[in-house]
Amino acid sequence: MSATSMSKEEAKKELALEAHEYHANPIPGKYEIAPSKPLGSQEDLKMAYLPGIKHVVEEIISDPSSVYDFTNKNNTVCVITNGTAVLGLGDIGPLASKPVMEGKGVLLKKFGNVNGVDLEVNTKDPDEFINCVKLLGPSFGGINLEDIKGPECFYIEKRLKEIMDIPVFHDDQHGTAIITSAGVINACHLTNRKLEDIKVVFNGAGAAGIACLQMLLDCGVKNENAFLCDSRGVIYKGRTEGMNEWKEKYANDTELRTMEEALEGADVFVGVSKKDALNPEWIKKMNGGSGDNPDVVPIIFALANPDPEILPEKAKEICPNVIIATGRSDYPNQINNVMCFPYLFRGVLDVRASTISENMKIATAYALAELAREEVPKEVEELYGRELKFGPEYIIPTPFDPRLLVRIANAVSQAARDEGNCQ
Repeated sequence: MSATSMSKEEAKKELALEAHEYHANPIPGKYEIAPSKPLGSQEDLKMAYLPGIKHVVEEIISDPSSVYDFTNKNNTVCVITNGTAVLGLGDIGPLASKPVMEGKGVLLKKFGNVNGVDLEVNTKDPDEFINCVKLLGPSFGGINLEDIKGPECFYIEKRLKEIMDIPVFHDDQHGTAIITSAGVINACHLTNRKLEDIKVVFNGAGAAGIACLQMLLDCGVKNENAFLCDSRGVIYKGRTEGMNEWKEKYANDTELRTMEEALEGADVFVGVSKKDALNPEWIKKMNGGSGDNPDVVPIIFALANPDPEILPEKAKEICPNVIIATGRSDYPNQINNVMCFPYLFRGVLDVRASTISENMKIATAYALAELAREEVPKEVEELYGRELKFGPEYIIPTPFDPRLLVRIANAVSQAARDEGNCQ
Protein backbone atom coordinates (compact mmCIF):
# COMPACT_ATOMS: atom_id res chain seq x y z
CA MET A 1 0.00 0.00 0.00
CA SER A 2 1.41 3.41 -0.96
CA ALA A 3 1.85 6.22 1.57
CA THR A 4 -0.68 8.35 -0.33
CA SER A 5 -3.45 5.73 -0.18
CA MET A 6 -2.79 4.79 3.44
CA SER A 7 -4.95 6.32 6.18
CA LYS A 8 -3.30 8.10 9.11
CA GLU A 9 -4.22 5.23 11.41
CA GLU A 10 -2.81 2.65 9.01
CA ALA A 11 0.38 4.67 8.60
CA LYS A 12 0.71 4.90 12.37
CA LYS A 13 0.36 1.12 12.75
CA GLU A 14 2.89 0.47 10.00
CA LEU A 15 5.38 2.87 11.58
CA ALA A 16 4.94 1.13 14.94
CA LEU A 17 5.69 -2.27 13.37
CA GLU A 18 8.74 -0.92 11.57
CA ALA A 19 10.00 0.72 14.78
CA HIS A 20 9.55 -2.52 16.73
CA GLU A 21 11.47 -4.45 14.08
CA TYR A 22 14.23 -1.82 13.92
CA HIS A 23 14.81 -1.86 17.67
CA ALA A 24 14.47 -5.63 18.24
CA ASN A 25 16.54 -7.12 15.41
CA PRO A 26 19.11 -8.44 14.74
CA ILE A 27 19.83 -7.78 18.45
CA PRO A 28 17.81 -5.61 20.85
CA GLY A 29 18.92 -2.01 21.25
CA LYS A 30 20.77 0.50 19.12
CA TYR A 31 24.41 -0.02 20.03
CA GLU A 32 26.87 -2.50 21.50
CA ILE A 33 30.33 -2.29 23.09
CA ALA A 34 33.29 -3.19 20.87
CA PRO A 35 37.01 -3.24 21.76
CA SER A 36 39.27 -0.65 20.17
CA LYS A 37 42.48 -2.64 20.78
CA PRO A 38 43.50 -6.10 19.52
CA LEU A 39 42.64 -8.99 21.84
CA GLY A 40 43.76 -11.95 19.77
CA SER A 41 46.78 -13.21 21.66
CA GLN A 42 48.31 -13.72 25.09
CA GLU A 43 50.48 -10.66 24.45
CA ASP A 44 47.37 -8.56 23.77
CA LEU A 45 45.77 -9.80 26.96
CA LYS A 46 48.90 -8.86 28.89
CA MET A 47 48.61 -5.31 27.61
CA ALA A 48 44.83 -4.98 27.99
CA TYR A 49 44.79 -6.17 31.59
CA LEU A 50 47.48 -7.61 33.85
CA PRO A 51 50.34 -6.99 34.13
CA GLY A 52 50.52 -4.18 31.55
CA ILE A 53 47.59 -2.20 32.90
CA LYS A 54 49.46 -1.62 36.18
CA HIS A 55 51.89 0.78 34.49
CA VAL A 56 49.07 2.88 33.05
CA VAL A 57 47.32 3.03 36.43
CA GLU A 58 50.53 4.21 38.08
CA GLU A 59 50.90 6.94 35.46
CA ILE A 60 47.36 8.22 36.12
CA ILE A 61 48.04 8.19 39.87
CA SER A 62 51.14 10.29 39.22
CA ASP A 63 49.45 12.58 36.67
CA PRO A 64 45.61 12.52 36.79
CA SER A 65 45.34 14.42 33.50
CA SER A 66 46.96 11.46 31.72
CA VAL A 67 43.63 9.62 32.05
CA TYR A 68 42.70 11.48 28.85
CA ASP A 69 45.70 9.91 27.09
CA PHE A 70 45.18 6.32 28.20
CA THR A 71 41.39 5.84 28.48
CA ASN A 72 38.25 6.70 26.52
CA LYS A 73 37.23 9.44 28.99
CA ASN A 74 38.28 12.09 26.47
CA ASN A 75 35.76 10.86 23.91
CA THR A 76 32.88 9.62 26.05
CA VAL A 77 29.73 11.52 27.01
CA CYS A 78 27.11 10.31 29.46
CA VAL A 79 23.54 10.72 28.17
CA ILE A 80 21.55 10.69 31.40
CA THR A 81 17.92 11.18 32.42
CA ASN A 82 15.33 10.38 35.06
CA GLY A 83 12.60 10.11 32.41
CA THR A 84 10.40 12.90 33.76
CA ALA A 85 9.87 14.80 30.48
CA VAL A 86 10.42 12.50 27.52
CA LEU A 87 9.51 13.72 24.04
CA GLY A 88 5.80 14.59 24.06
CA LEU A 89 5.05 11.70 26.42
CA GLY A 90 5.78 13.41 29.72
CA ASP A 91 6.85 11.59 32.88
CA ILE A 92 7.23 8.01 31.59
CA GLY A 93 10.01 7.01 33.97
CA PRO A 94 13.59 5.88 33.45
CA LEU A 95 12.87 2.44 31.99
CA ALA A 96 10.69 3.61 29.09
CA SER A 97 13.12 6.45 28.41
CA LYS A 98 16.00 4.06 27.62
CA PRO A 99 15.27 3.74 23.86
CA VAL A 100 15.38 7.53 23.61
CA MET A 101 18.66 7.78 25.48
CA GLU A 102 20.17 5.01 23.34
CA GLY A 103 19.08 7.05 20.34
CA LYS A 104 20.91 10.14 21.59
CA GLY A 105 23.97 7.98 22.21
CA VAL A 106 24.13 6.63 18.68
CA LEU A 107 23.57 10.12 17.23
CA LEU A 108 26.60 11.32 19.17
CA LYS A 109 28.62 8.50 17.60
CA LYS A 110 27.23 8.81 14.07
CA PHE A 111 27.52 12.55 13.68
CA GLY A 112 30.27 13.57 16.12
CA ASN A 113 32.29 10.35 16.53
CA VAL A 114 31.69 10.69 20.27
CA ASN A 115 30.95 7.65 22.43
CA GLY A 116 27.52 8.20 23.96
CA VAL A 117 26.74 6.00 26.98
CA ASP A 118 23.13 6.13 28.17
CA LEU A 119 22.18 5.95 31.86
CA GLU A 120 18.66 6.06 33.27
CA VAL A 121 18.39 7.08 36.92
CA ASN A 122 15.45 5.95 39.06
CA THR A 123 14.80 9.08 41.12
CA LYS A 124 12.68 12.22 40.90
CA ASP A 125 14.60 13.89 43.72
CA PRO A 126 16.80 16.60 42.10
CA ASP A 127 19.47 16.35 44.78
CA GLU A 128 19.69 12.56 44.49
CA PHE A 129 20.03 12.93 40.74
CA ILE A 130 22.71 15.59 41.12
CA ASN A 131 24.69 13.43 43.52
CA CYS A 132 24.45 10.45 41.18
CA VAL A 133 25.81 12.42 38.22
CA LYS A 134 28.54 14.00 40.34
CA LEU A 135 29.76 10.60 41.53
CA LEU A 136 29.86 9.32 37.94
CA GLY A 137 31.98 12.26 36.78
CA PRO A 138 35.38 10.51 36.66
CA SER A 139 34.08 8.11 33.98
CA PHE A 140 33.16 10.70 31.38
CA GLY A 141 34.45 13.66 29.39
CA GLY A 142 31.05 15.37 29.39
CA ILE A 143 27.47 15.11 30.63
CA ASN A 144 24.44 15.40 28.33
CA LEU A 145 21.34 15.86 30.48
CA GLU A 146 18.17 14.69 28.76
CA ASP A 147 14.40 14.80 29.19
CA ILE A 148 14.25 16.18 32.75
CA LYS A 149 11.15 18.18 33.58
CA GLY A 150 11.16 21.83 34.50
CA PRO A 151 11.72 23.66 36.68
CA GLU A 152 13.92 20.96 38.26
CA CYS A 153 16.07 20.81 35.13
CA PHE A 154 17.28 24.39 35.68
CA TYR A 155 18.37 23.63 39.24
CA ILE A 156 20.00 20.34 38.27
CA GLU A 157 22.03 21.84 35.45
CA LYS A 158 23.07 24.87 37.50
CA ARG A 159 24.31 22.79 40.43
CA LEU A 160 26.15 20.28 38.23
CA LYS A 161 27.92 23.06 36.36
CA GLU A 162 29.04 24.46 39.72
CA ILE A 163 30.38 21.22 41.17
CA MET A 164 31.76 19.31 38.18
CA ASP A 165 35.00 19.86 36.27
CA ILE A 166 33.63 18.51 32.98
CA PRO A 167 31.08 20.19 30.67
CA VAL A 168 27.39 19.73 31.46
CA PHE A 169 24.81 20.39 28.74
CA HIS A 170 21.02 20.07 28.88
CA ASP A 171 20.18 19.46 25.23
CA ASP A 172 16.43 20.00 25.60
CA GLN A 173 17.21 23.56 26.65
CA HIS A 174 20.32 24.63 24.85
CA GLY A 175 20.30 22.41 21.75
CA THR A 176 16.83 23.63 20.85
CA ALA A 177 17.81 27.21 21.65
CA ILE A 178 20.94 27.11 19.50
CA ILE A 179 19.20 25.72 16.40
CA THR A 180 16.25 28.08 16.85
CA SER A 181 18.57 31.06 17.20
CA ALA A 182 20.42 30.08 14.02
CA GLY A 183 17.08 29.96 12.20
CA VAL A 184 15.94 33.31 13.58
CA ILE A 185 19.27 34.89 12.63
CA ASN A 186 18.83 33.72 9.04
CA ALA A 187 15.12 34.57 8.84
CA CYS A 188 16.02 38.09 9.94
CA HIS A 189 18.84 38.17 7.40
CA LEU A 190 16.39 37.25 4.63
CA THR A 191 13.89 39.91 5.68
CA ASN A 192 16.40 42.70 6.39
CA ARG A 193 15.70 42.75 10.11
CA LYS A 194 18.22 43.32 12.90
CA LEU A 195 18.01 41.25 16.06
CA GLU A 196 18.19 44.35 18.23
CA ASP A 197 15.06 45.74 16.54
CA ILE A 198 12.73 42.73 16.45
CA LYS A 199 9.84 41.93 18.78
CA VAL A 200 9.68 38.25 19.77
CA VAL A 201 6.85 36.37 21.50
CA PHE A 202 7.67 33.04 23.15
CA ASN A 203 4.94 30.58 24.09
CA GLY A 204 5.97 27.89 26.55
CA ALA A 205 7.88 28.75 29.71
CA GLY A 206 9.50 25.37 30.28
CA ALA A 207 13.13 24.42 29.76
CA ALA A 208 13.25 24.88 25.98
CA GLY A 209 11.15 28.05 25.86
CA ILE A 210 13.17 29.87 28.49
CA ALA A 211 16.44 28.70 26.92
CA CYS A 212 15.33 30.00 23.49
CA LEU A 213 14.50 33.36 25.02
CA GLN A 214 17.84 33.62 26.83
CA MET A 215 19.78 32.55 23.75
CA LEU A 216 18.17 35.20 21.57
CA LEU A 217 18.83 37.81 24.25
CA ASP A 218 22.48 36.74 24.19
CA CYS A 219 22.45 37.12 20.40
CA GLY A 220 21.12 40.70 20.54
CA VAL A 221 17.34 40.77 21.07
CA LYS A 222 16.43 43.43 23.65
CA ASN A 223 14.77 42.48 26.93
CA GLU A 224 11.92 44.93 26.45
CA ASN A 225 11.13 43.34 23.08
CA ALA A 226 10.91 39.75 24.39
CA PHE A 227 7.58 38.51 25.73
CA LEU A 228 7.34 35.13 27.44
CA CYS A 229 3.93 33.45 27.69
CA ASP A 230 2.65 30.34 29.44
CA SER A 231 -0.80 28.76 29.71
CA ARG A 232 -1.96 31.73 31.79
CA GLY A 233 -0.80 34.35 29.29
CA VAL A 234 2.01 36.89 29.35
CA ILE A 235 4.54 36.65 32.15
CA TYR A 236 4.66 40.22 33.41
CA LYS A 237 6.25 41.98 36.36
CA GLY A 238 3.97 41.72 39.36
CA ARG A 239 2.22 38.53 38.28
CA THR A 240 1.91 36.05 41.14
CA GLU A 241 -0.09 33.15 39.72
CA GLY A 242 1.91 30.24 38.29
CA MET A 243 5.28 31.90 38.80
CA ASN A 244 8.70 30.56 39.79
CA GLU A 245 12.16 32.09 40.04
CA TRP A 246 12.98 31.28 36.40
CA LYS A 247 9.80 32.82 35.01
CA GLU A 248 10.31 35.82 37.29
CA LYS A 249 13.70 36.47 35.73
CA TYR A 250 12.08 37.02 32.31
CA ALA A 251 8.94 38.88 33.39
CA ASN A 252 8.36 41.85 31.09
CA ASP A 253 7.29 45.25 32.42
CA THR A 254 4.19 45.45 30.25
CA GLU A 255 0.42 45.97 30.30
CA LEU A 256 -0.05 43.08 27.85
CA ARG A 257 -1.81 40.08 29.38
CA THR A 258 -2.60 37.56 26.61
CA MET A 259 -0.51 35.99 23.87
CA GLU A 260 -2.92 37.43 21.31
CA GLU A 261 -2.22 40.93 22.64
CA ALA A 262 1.53 40.28 22.71
CA LEU A 263 1.52 39.20 19.05
CA GLU A 264 0.40 42.64 17.91
CA GLY A 265 3.31 43.91 15.76
CA ALA A 266 5.55 40.93 16.66
CA ASP A 267 8.21 39.96 14.13
CA VAL A 268 8.86 36.47 15.49
CA PHE A 269 6.82 33.80 17.28
CA VAL A 270 8.65 30.94 19.00
CA GLY A 271 6.41 28.19 20.33
CA VAL A 272 7.64 25.34 22.49
CA SER A 273 4.26 24.54 23.95
CA LYS A 274 1.40 22.46 22.54
CA LYS A 275 -0.64 21.59 19.47
CA ASP A 276 -2.73 24.41 17.93
CA ALA A 277 -1.59 26.99 20.50
CA LEU A 278 -1.26 29.62 17.74
CA ASN A 279 -4.63 30.71 16.36
CA PRO A 280 -4.19 31.28 12.59
CA GLU A 281 -6.08 34.58 12.83
CA TRP A 282 -3.48 35.91 15.26
CA ILE A 283 -0.84 35.76 12.53
CA LYS A 284 -2.59 38.75 10.94
CA LYS A 285 -1.62 40.79 14.00
CA MET A 286 2.08 40.11 13.46
CA ASN A 287 4.40 42.41 11.52
CA GLY A 288 3.67 41.56 7.88
CA GLY A 289 0.96 39.09 8.83
CA SER A 290 -1.64 40.67 6.57
CA GLY A 291 0.33 39.37 3.58
CA ASP A 292 0.01 42.71 1.76
CA ASN A 293 3.75 43.33 1.57
CA PRO A 294 5.86 40.35 0.38
CA ASP A 295 8.99 42.06 1.73
CA VAL A 296 7.67 42.08 5.31
CA VAL A 297 6.59 38.66 6.54
CA PRO A 298 6.08 37.08 9.97
CA ILE A 299 8.59 34.53 11.24
CA ILE A 300 7.12 31.52 13.05
CA PHE A 301 8.90 28.72 14.89
CA ALA A 302 6.18 26.21 15.85
CA LEU A 303 8.25 23.61 17.65
CA ALA A 304 5.76 21.52 19.65
CA ASN A 305 6.24 17.85 18.72
CA PRO A 306 4.83 15.89 17.06
CA ASP A 307 2.03 18.39 16.44
CA PRO A 308 3.16 22.02 16.16
CA GLU A 309 1.43 25.14 17.46
CA ILE A 310 0.29 25.66 13.88
CA LEU A 311 0.81 23.57 10.76
CA PRO A 312 2.73 25.32 7.95
CA GLU A 313 -0.17 24.95 5.50
CA LYS A 314 -2.53 26.67 7.95
CA ALA A 315 -0.08 29.52 8.48
CA LYS A 316 0.36 29.93 4.72
CA GLU A 317 -3.39 30.18 4.23
CA ILE A 318 -3.21 33.40 6.24
CA CYS A 319 0.14 34.64 4.92
CA PRO A 320 1.55 32.75 1.90
CA ASN A 321 5.05 34.19 2.35
CA VAL A 322 5.41 33.38 6.05
CA ILE A 323 8.77 31.91 7.08
CA ILE A 324 7.94 28.93 9.27
CA ALA A 325 9.95 26.20 10.97
CA THR A 326 8.76 23.16 12.92
CA GLY A 327 10.30 20.19 14.67
CA ARG A 328 9.04 17.81 11.98
CA SER A 329 11.03 16.15 9.24
CA ASP A 330 8.15 16.22 6.74
CA TYR A 331 8.31 20.02 6.40
CA PRO A 332 11.17 22.33 5.41
CA ASN A 333 13.16 24.11 8.14
CA GLN A 334 13.20 21.31 10.68
CA ILE A 335 14.59 22.38 14.05
CA ASN A 336 16.52 19.21 14.83
CA ASN A 337 18.95 19.11 17.76
CA VAL A 338 21.12 16.57 15.95
CA MET A 339 22.58 19.55 14.07
CA CYS A 340 23.98 20.78 17.37
CA PHE A 341 24.83 18.45 20.24
CA PRO A 342 27.11 15.88 18.48
CA TYR A 343 29.26 18.60 16.94
CA LEU A 344 29.17 20.80 20.02
CA PHE A 345 30.49 17.95 22.16
CA ARG A 346 33.08 17.11 19.48
CA GLY A 347 34.47 20.64 19.75
CA VAL A 348 34.27 20.64 23.54
CA LEU A 349 36.09 17.33 23.91
CA ASP A 350 38.75 18.24 21.37
CA VAL A 351 40.01 21.05 23.62
CA ARG A 352 39.01 19.47 26.95
CA ALA A 353 36.82 22.42 27.87
CA SER A 354 35.64 22.37 31.48
CA THR A 355 32.31 24.00 30.71
CA ILE A 356 30.06 25.03 27.81
CA SER A 357 29.85 28.80 27.92
CA GLU A 358 27.36 31.22 26.41
CA ASN A 359 30.03 32.30 23.90
CA MET A 360 30.45 28.71 22.74
CA LYS A 361 26.69 28.38 22.21
CA ILE A 362 26.54 31.69 20.32
CA ALA A 363 29.47 30.57 18.15
CA THR A 364 27.53 27.39 17.33
CA ALA A 365 24.39 29.32 16.34
CA TYR A 366 26.28 31.68 14.03
CA ALA A 367 28.30 28.85 12.48
CA LEU A 368 25.04 27.06 11.65
CA ALA A 369 23.48 30.23 10.24
CA GLU A 370 26.48 31.00 8.06
CA LEU A 371 26.70 27.44 6.72
CA ALA A 372 23.07 27.59 5.55
CA ARG A 373 23.92 30.56 3.31
CA GLU A 374 26.52 28.57 1.37
CA GLU A 375 25.95 26.37 -1.65
CA VAL A 376 24.80 22.91 -0.61
CA PRO A 377 26.79 19.89 -1.83
CA LYS A 378 25.05 17.91 -4.57
CA GLU A 379 25.18 14.68 -2.57
CA VAL A 380 23.14 16.32 0.19
CA GLU A 381 20.51 17.54 -2.28
CA GLU A 382 20.33 14.05 -3.77
CA LEU A 383 19.78 12.57 -0.32
CA TYR A 384 16.82 14.87 0.27
CA GLY A 385 15.54 14.71 -3.30
CA ARG A 386 15.17 18.46 -3.77
CA GLU A 387 17.15 21.62 -4.34
CA LEU A 388 18.46 23.13 -1.13
CA LYS A 389 19.18 26.81 -1.47
CA PHE A 390 19.26 29.54 1.16
CA GLY A 391 15.81 31.09 1.32
CA PRO A 392 12.49 31.01 3.20
CA GLU A 393 12.31 27.20 3.06
CA TYR A 394 15.99 26.60 3.82
CA ILE A 395 17.13 28.76 6.72
CA ILE A 396 19.16 26.10 8.54
CA PRO A 397 21.36 23.25 7.27
CA THR A 398 20.14 19.67 7.07
CA PRO A 399 21.30 17.06 9.61
CA PHE A 400 23.17 15.04 6.97
CA ASP A 401 25.30 17.91 5.72
CA PRO A 402 28.86 16.53 6.13
CA ARG A 403 30.29 20.02 6.65
CA LEU A 404 28.58 20.37 10.04
CA LEU A 405 31.20 18.35 11.89
CA VAL A 406 34.16 20.52 10.97
CA ARG A 407 32.32 23.87 11.02
CA ILE A 408 30.56 23.48 14.35
CA ALA A 409 33.35 21.65 16.16
CA ASN A 410 35.91 24.23 15.02
CA ALA A 411 33.67 27.16 16.00
CA VAL A 412 33.13 25.68 19.48
CA SER A 413 36.82 24.85 19.97
CA GLN A 414 37.89 28.33 18.88
CA ALA A 415 35.39 30.01 21.23
CA ALA A 416 36.74 27.88 24.08
CA ARG A 417 40.32 28.86 23.22
CA ASP A 418 39.42 32.54 22.98
CA GLU A 419 38.13 32.55 26.55
CA GLY A 420 40.84 30.26 27.92
CA ASN A 421 38.35 27.47 28.57
CA CYS A 422 40.54 24.55 27.53
CA GLN A 423 43.32 22.33 28.78
